Amino acid sequence: MATYPLVGARRLVRSRSRSSTARDWHTVRDGLEVKLCPGPDGEETFVLCRSADRRDKEKAMHDRFAARIEQGLTSLSRRLTHAQQPLDRGPIERQIGRLLGTNSRAAGRYLVRLMDQPQVASKLQLDWSARAEWDDWSRHSEGCYLLRSNVADWTPEELWRTYVQLSDAEAAFRNHKSDLSLRPVWHQKQHRVQAHIFVCFLAYALWKTLEQWQVRAGLGNSPRPILSELARIQSTDIVLPLADESAQELRIRCVVRPDRAQAALLDRLGLRLPERLRAPPSLTKM
Repeated sequence: MATYPLVGARRLVRSRSRSSTARDWHTVRDGLEVKLCPGPDGEETFVLCRSADRRDKEKAMHDRFAARIEQGLTSLSRRLTHAQQPLDRGPIERQIGRLLGTNSRAAGRYLVRLMDQPQVASKLQLDWSARAEWDDWSRHSEGCYLLRSNVADWTPEELWRTYVQLSDAEAAFRNHKSDLSLRPVWHQKQHRVQAHIFVCFLAYALWKTLEQWQVRAGLGNSPRPILSELARIQSTDIVLPLADESAQELRIRCVVRPDRAQAALLDRLGLRLPERLRAPPSLTKM
């Protein structure tokens, strides 16, 4: 199963606009709807998805890139108008190309032409305008994407949830490689490599456990910021000399009291920090 943005899928987008209230749209969760679109040859199945959150995000991105392009084109046009001597066309065209390339998400919205203009000192004139059809396409495609599958007998909800499981698996691999440092593996012997992978697997199990605690506590589903916050909690050793003048010391390891934010976070998770840390009996004997 694969996902595609709505590039070149104008027929499906027109179908979306004509049947925005049709019964074949199914709500998977709040803000997300899916629609089954059988392939023309009957061998593939397409699921058209539209997400309210994704639409708002993509619209904000398009508006931001469009504002940057218009600001750059306006500045360049002003430069050509107020130049005191002829300017070379090549550097100007490359500057326009860099501006559109840097803001490629909205580059297709504009028609830009660099024309010869003998009446001004620069001998060049910049003419640009926004394409209304691009705005219409953007309005219909923002927040939409396609899922493509060779499974023909599943419901659109089942296809979408299966795709989400794929994204969860990809996120698990990213966590293993980045946060849990599964790669690279520096060990040379096989049993040490297996031990390293086993420890990373246990760490991922704890990672998912913390994630479930978060969900139940209403703290989202990303353990990374919680771990960053709790990592600031430290322990300290209190060393006291013994009264029998034997030159021995009593060492007590205590946990530093968490600040207000850390205490609130621990309370939401249902965790309680110990005041003292005691070594296991096996380590004490060693």
